[in-house]
Amino acid sequence: MKVKDIMTKNPAVCTPDTMLPEVARMMVDRDCGQIPVIESGASPRPVGVVTDRDIIVRAVARGMNPLGMTARDVMTSPAMTVTPDTKVEDVAGAFAQKRVRRMPVVDDEGTCSGMISQADLAQHAPEKLTAKVVRTVSEPV
Repeated sequence: MKVKDIMTKNPAVCTPDTMLPEVARMMVDRDCGQIPVIESGASPRPVGVVTDRDIIVRAVARGMNPLGMTARDVMTSPAMTVTPDTKVEDVAGAFAQKRVRRMPVVDDEGTCSGMISQADLAQHAPEKLTAKVVRTVSEPV
């Protein structure tokens, strides 16, 4: 099984200049916890990601007002990505090694074409593989 078989296609994306309230609304509208940050509308290559945790840890917890901040202010960069032809087992290994729960999927031109998440693994990958990923990613640092 490959990433293209289980990924979410056409994810919501933002640019570094997108205001955080808009990023948060995208998360609510798409019921997701991560939005890829692309260079620009003309260049849809991922340069980072904004997670719900990024907003809380890098803005709210530091006493900053997220209403006046942009994706650039809190994003994690660079974005770790995979391709649609990556094997699901390899993605699971990358999740565990990098201790992440989601990754943008990029096509041959580097354009963001999807998202792959632990939830996708939980729904489609072998239970033993999913359990290993969840256990590793969830361990305290």
